[in-house]
Amino acid sequence: MARDSPRMSADERRVSVVRAAITEFARGGYAGTSTAAIARRAGVSQPYLFRLFPDKREIFLAAAERCTLDIRQVFEEAGRGLPPEEAREAMGDAYQALVVDRERVLFQLQMHVAGHAADEAGDRPFADRLRAAFTDLWDASRLLLGADDAETWDFFAHGMLINVLLAQGFPPDHRVWVACPPRIDPGAS
Repeated sequence: MARDSPRMSADERRVSVVRAAITEFARGGYAGTSTAAIARRAGVSQPYLFRLFPDKREIFLAAAERCTLDIRQVFEEAGRGLPPEEAREAMGDAYQALVVDRERVLFQLQMHVAGHAADEAGDRPFADRLRAAFTDLWDASRLLLGADDAETWDFFAHGMLINVLLAQGFPPDHRVWVACPPRIDPGAS
């Protein structure tokens, strides 16, 4: 009997599960998301999910690493070969394409909440891996911005504020957007 579509490899299924996990964790956070919901969204059984990942924690960490790696790659592609001033502008422009995906923005915020909760619960290894994913993004961005600590801080501060405003759903014409760089369109998310 012929199949309509080719069967996915384990690596392709892992990618599918990570994508599904980003969506589910964005909506429910680490504590409020079940592996059953992730499996359902990914179109796999829960037993198969646990053949790909040993536990929910590893699914969340894989999603966090994927999310920050995606941002890093977008920044590196945008800023590669440019002087720092132009790199910042190009990276900011490239970020606009990322923030239209509200679930990615919400997941980024959930990563920070999960790291704090892990520290509070004494789960330092989990928090450290989340911090490492963010630190990799920070370090790559810092190099593109001319290895300037203050410039990197300012760049991330603006990005985090944009994330918060988008996550809270401020409409594009709200006064909180007045000082936002014109390249970010809050109505696009």
